[in-house]
Amino acid sequence: MKHLLPILLISALCRPLAAQTLPADARAQAERLRDAALADATVWTRLTDFVDRFPQRLSGSPMLAEALDHIEAGLRADGFDRVWRQPVMVPHWVRGHEYVRITSPTRRELPMLGLGNSVGTDGRPLEADVMVVADFEELAARAGEARGRIVLFNTPFTNYGATVGIRVRGPIEAAKLGAAAVIIRSVTPYSMQTPHTGTTRYEDGVPRIPAAAITPEDADWIARDVARGQRVRVELMMEARMLPDALSHNVIAEIRGSELPDEIVVMGGHIDSWDVGQGAMDDAGGCFAAWEALRLMKELGIRPRRTIRLVFWTNEENGLRGGEVYKDSVAANGELERHVLAIESDAGVFRPEGFGVTADDPTFAKVQAIGTVLEPIGAGTIRRGGGGADIGPLNRAGNVPMAGLNVDGSKYFWYHHTHADTIDKLKPDEVQACVAAMAVLSYLAAETF
Repeated sequence: MKHLLPILLISALCRPLAAQTLPADARAQAERLRDAALADATVWTRLTDFVDRFPQRLSGSPMLAEALDHIEAGLRADGFDRVWRQPVMVPHWVRGHEYVRITSPTRRELPMLGLGNSVGTDGRPLEADVMVVADFEELAARAGEARGRIVLFNTPFTNYGATVGIRVRGPIEAAKLGAAAVIIRSVTPYSMQTPHTGTTRYEDGVPRIPAAAITPEDADWIARDVARGQRVRVELMMEARMLPDALSHNVIAEIRGSELPDEIVVMGGHIDSWDVGQGAMDDAGGCFAAWEALRLMKELGIRPRRTIRLVFWTNEENGLRGGEVYKDSVAANGELERHVLAIESDAGVFRPEGFGVTADDPTFAKVQAIGTVLEPIGAGTIRRGGGGADIGPLNRAGNVPMAGLNVDGSKYFWYHHTHADTIDKLKPDEVQACVAAMAVLSYLAAETF
């Protein structure tokens, strides 16, 4: 034993200082929450019921409105201290009938999805020759070839941040050169003839042209034909249109703090989804993980020192207005500077690994300390940099520290924004582990920050 003492001493000194700062009673309560989340399957039952009943929750749609009613009723039934709605005017884009068809050199119809917020083809098919480019640089280099063509961006996936710009700005850059429409290779590393939708944008002063996504397999097929010197013609039909803005809501609930109720930890996800699939991982799962974390605190009789607020943000997918309205409201009522941490889950509810954190050094150290409670379930890794689209406005406006749940994302972009975003892609034990991670971080931040 004597020869082990130097090793034990070195080991103690090498432990992060932050790991020694959690009060014993707070840590014990957090461990209760963690273990309860792992043992309780309520979240899986609720999530499965929800996405089966309320799929395709696009902003402005009746389905989203019905889903919000269901959530509000459930929150009230859970007996939280306060439940309310926050009005948000959201874009109302309607897909309509659509198709992409190769008319030459062979004739075949392709799996496709129009890009969100795209214009349509004015009620009639648009047919043109295809111009294949890899990226914006090649498009610029061959600018003289684009006029009147359908530009196909055949851009291989590297990572989402690097590749998604093609989807977002493709119609702008192609329209500047006179293109008739844009088709993109779906933003995904893997496909089984699965097209991916997602938001695209337009720019004032630039013509608005239709934009759609096809599968990587078909994008490569077209590119091979063009490389062989064949003339490829495509017929595109899209009834897509933008209707006047519609009324939607953020739905909010909270447990009031026992000692510092005016200080707030906010957490949640976005409840809207695309009009394909069930939106189970993007992002009903994130919403329900946060909901269950708060419900377990109430069930276990755990009331933190600060208020924990749960938000189901609306319109993340094609407008981000829910996050902006929430930020504006808390800025107007003086609550912005009283948000001590904002937490978001919007990367799927797969096996949790920890949190990415955007904060100053003292706050980051506090989250590192909290991470030690999650180490036994493999979710204790705390990394620099993280947050989310809906909590980003809080950080930009008030420097509110923010944390995003990191999960095993190896397959997330297989299903992202597709018909395949369905509940069967998730695993009950992994969803429950995400609940544990959200519960531990939100509780200990409210208790110890």
